Order: sequence, then structure tokens, then C-alpha cells
Amino acid sequence: MKGTIQPQLQAARKAKQVMLKLGLAQKRAVLHGIAATLRSHMQEIIVENKRDLERMDPLDSKYDRLLLDEARIEALAKSVLDVAELADPTGQVLSARKVSNGLYIEKKSVPLGVVGVIYESRPNVTIDVACLCIQSGNVCLLRGGSDAWYTNSYLVRLIQEVLFQQQLDKHIVQLLPTDRELVTELLEATAFVDIIIPRGSQSLIDFVRQNAKVPVIETGAGVCHTFVDNTADLDMAAKIVANAKISRPSVCNSLDTVLLHRAVVSEFLGKLVPYFVESKVTVFADSESHALLKSFEFPYLKPAQESDYGREFLDLMCSLKVVAGLEEALEHIANYSSKHSECIVSENQQNITTFMELVDAAAVYANASTRFTDGAEFGLGAEIGISTQKLHARGPFALEKLVTEKWFVTGQGQIR
Repeated sequence: MKGTIQPQLQAARKAKQVMLKLGLAQKRAVLHGIAATLRSHMQEIIVENKRDLERMDPLDSKYDRLLLDEARIEALAKSVLDVAELADPTGQVLSARKVSNGLYIEKKSVPLGVVGVIYESRPNVTIDVACLCIQSGNVCLLRGGSDAWYTNSYLVRLIQEVLFQQQLDKHIVQLLPTDRELVTELLEATAFVDIIIPRGSQSLIDFVRQNAKVPVIETGAGVCHTFVDNTADLDMAAKIVANAKISRPSVCNSLDTVLLHRAVVSEFLGKLVPYFVESKVTVFADSESHALLKSFEFPYLKPAQESDYGREFLDLMCSLKVVAGLEEALEHIANYSSKHSECIVSENQQNITTFMELVDAAAVYANASTRFTDGAEFGLGAEIGISTQKLHARGPFALEKLVTEKWFVTGQGQIR
């Protein structure tokens, strides 16, 4: 018999009514319960996570994203508590006025409803999405990857136990099967699901965009550039580039391409090479920078191909290109950027202003690592992902954007 997620879809629609009745105090109680259960079941989570890790090659770039240890679980618990302290984004009066015919018209923020999230590898997303949806009054349907099945299943079981303890419908948070044929059923479930959010590779995002009948909010892949200007503090620039590439290469806000002003190439590379040698970063360099890196005896060097620009590496790899100046850097970014996060390192305020105003991206940086593009770092609590589109949400897609608008019109018998 062909499988179906119809019962889960129906249960989610029913649970939506439960969520609409919850006040902020009760939502916060649920989140505090989730944080406590993450801490009290830390070892069990690690055991389930190891079952997933054992099925993946440790050299796979997804391995680090899949890994949960005590420090990461503690950070997850803390992020849940951070979300619990955020203001309720629902029920806010966005506008209010009495019109000439006596009608009183208010516009208020309300939950989106049933939120379906399709994601890969990262079990922390399970907790982030569930808690953001609960705090914003939404129901969530989670479709994680098969490589994180054991971890995700256990995490959702813990969340549902907390919901049960709070005498709430456990279907407020559900984990969907990983069967590929069932994804289409989710994408076409317009009667049950209000929004679909894909989080993962470009191929996943493209598939969802092309096949969904339910409205989609994309959280895009990150192809992130750092342009080192000729006026840059080169010691600072080397630290920024190294951090953006090395600190956690498997995430979407890590650096993919370094653009170097021709006037500082040699001096800058001399400062960057020790960082990249220590962490064994492979560099795909254009002919000009390739020759210089070869003279430095840099061991992890390859000639850049056209396909190495606009490539999201998600690993200890990046591409490098020498440019004549700001204008060429802007042109390159316009051609290859995924509109996620872009950075300039410069001491020239005019260049900084021009770069930040002209670059089309969700987040633009001056003299800081792109690794800060993150809901928690931006003071938004956790996030579902980084949206690279322009409708509804852009940048960290966090609590404040998990709402829509609703008009409330009150009269005294007016007719038209």
C-alpha cells in the first residue's frame, strides 16, 4: 500500500486551533520544559546522534553539521530559553483607525498557521524550528533528512512529551517520514499547510520551488564573498578571511570567495597563508594569485576553474580572484553571489558606503566576518534559516517573521 502523510496533515490542521488559544505564558512554559528535557536527556540524545553519525563518512562536509555533543546540546537548550524571553510577535496592532462611515478597522499580526520545513543533516534545526513555531503560535511539520533520522526522531519525541505534560496536542510538532515520494504530498497540501520553508542545498531549494503548490519562503544557499580593498588593514583582513572560512566551514555563512585588490595581493597573501596552512584550506586561485601562492610554497593550491566562482564549498576550500578595484569586485559579486552575505574590508569610508549600498544581499558587512549572519547573533533568538529572497522575509528568518496580517473590522450595522 502506498504511504501517505494525510493523517499527519489532518492532525496538524486540527492542532492549529489549539495553538491559537495559547497565551504567551503557556508558550513560554512549553519552551522552558523543552530546554529542561534537552539537558536532562543529553546522554540519550548523544547516543541517538551517534547512530546517525555511524552511517556517515567523517570526511563528509555534512558530518560536522550532523554532530551533537554536550556543548552543542547545552547551546541548543540556551537558545530555547532565549526564544522564550522574546516578545510574542502575534496579536500586535499594526494599525488602527476609524473611517468616515464609522467602521473601526484594525490590522493585527497573527500566526502563519501550519509551517512545513524541509531540511538536511542538521538536527539543531529540529529544535530551532519547533521552538520558534511554538513561540509564534504556529504548528510545524518537520521533514528532516534520512541521515539525521534517529536524532530527529528522538528530539521530536522529547518535544511531544513536553507538550503532553502541558496537556497540549502533541501534533503541534510532528516529524514527517523521509520517503522522497511523500515530499510531493507535503508540497501539494494546500488544504492543510500554509507555508513551506526549504533549508539546505541549492538542489533542495530548487526542487521545492519548482514543485510546490503551497507558498514557499526560501532560505537560500550561501555563496559569500569578502573583498579586501587596497586601503584595508591587512592584519585585520587576514583574520576576518580566516575566521569566515575556517571557524565553521560547513555552514551557509562561511566564506567561499576572496576578492583581492591587485595593489595588496602579495602582502595580504603573506599574512593569510599561515592561517590557511594551519587549517589545510584548499585554495582555487586565478592565474595571478596562483603564481604568488606557488612562490610562497603554499601546499593546498589548485588553479581556479570558472565553476569555482559561484560555488558554495561547505568545506575547507575557497576560491580566490584578483580584481582591479571596487568596481570589478562589485561586478564579480553581482554575477556570482547567492545574495546571502557579502563583506568589504576597507579603511576608505566612501568605498565602504558604496559597497554596502550597491551589493544586493540579505546582509552586507564592513570589516567583520560573514559568520555573524545568524538569528542569535542578530539578537533574534534562533532562526529557521537565512532568507535570500525579498518577499515577506529577508536575512535571518526568525520569530518576528513567522506571522502574517489579519484585518479586524468592527461596525454598528453599517451596510454598503
